[in-house]
Amino acid sequence: MTQPSISGLADLAGRYNAVLSDVWGVVHNGVEAFPSAVDALVQYRRQGGKVVFITNAPRPSGPIIEMLDRLGVVREAYDAIVSSGDATRVMIAKYAGRPIHHVGPATDDDALYEGLDVRRTTADEADVVVVTDLDTDQDTPEMYRERAKLWLERKLPMICANPDRVVEHGDKIIYCGGALGDLYAAMGGMVLMAGKPYQPIYEEAYRLAEVAAGHPLDKARVLAIGDSVRTDATGAAQFGVDLLFVTGSIHAAELDAFGKPDPQAIVDLVAPSRAHMAGFLPRLTW
Repeated sequence: MTQPSISGLADLAGRYNAVLSDVWGVVHNGVEAFPSAVDALVQYRRQGGKVVFITNAPRPSGPIIEMLDRLGVVREAYDAIVSSGDATRVMIAKYAGRPIHHVGPATDDDALYEGLDVRRTTADEADVVVVTDLDTDQDTPEMYRERAKLWLERKLPMICANPDRVVEHGDKIIYCGGALGDLYAAMGGMVLMAGKPYQPIYEEAYRLAEVAAGHPLDKARVLAIGDSVRTDATGAAQFGVDLLFVTGSIHAAELDAFGKPDPQAIVDLVAPSRAHMAGFLPRLTW
């Protein structure tokens, strides 16, 4: 039996004490906030629910909160935030005093290394490659194959701070660090990730939700919200919480999310993740 679409978060709110919500693609598109999504989370919190943002952004949560402020995501919409950058810093810290090679925007991700005793250098000298994103939004993973051959030749492990393959940016879909991680893994390289769908980031998000609630939470009453099968659906399934799937982001075209979506096609898309889907909708709304 196919899972019916829902009209909004209000249809499910009474069943869950806390929400672990994806950010990019659910709450904003990198250019502006989705007002209906922000309102939905504000309304949910006003009814007593707790909201923790769980994002694969490759930066610590501090700069992400500043970005959310600029985009119009009011702080009343969430209790706490945990990022892939937060989880990745633990991995990078193991290379204290050693050289690393950074791949991604040159200065945008400086906060990822703040306070860590590492030296950014060329791949010829580095002990590890740290990938936040591709260097520019126009790049494709294949453009990095020659560079990756050197990393592989030197047997450099890769720490990928952003497991996402693609993300919605305005009206475009752009590649993320996870796509480069996939390329390197396919070439035989070792790739380490701590963000979604991996457990460390979910464990921290769950801990923050319990702190916000002031008491232990039952996973059966915790809802994950996300737009990616690979990260959000798989992560929810592995962590053992239900999923509200947002179809109108990176999967919008294939699902005809804003036209006449086929519920069975949505179920079939999510099924390989083994997530228990509580419902789906094109954009998060109350």
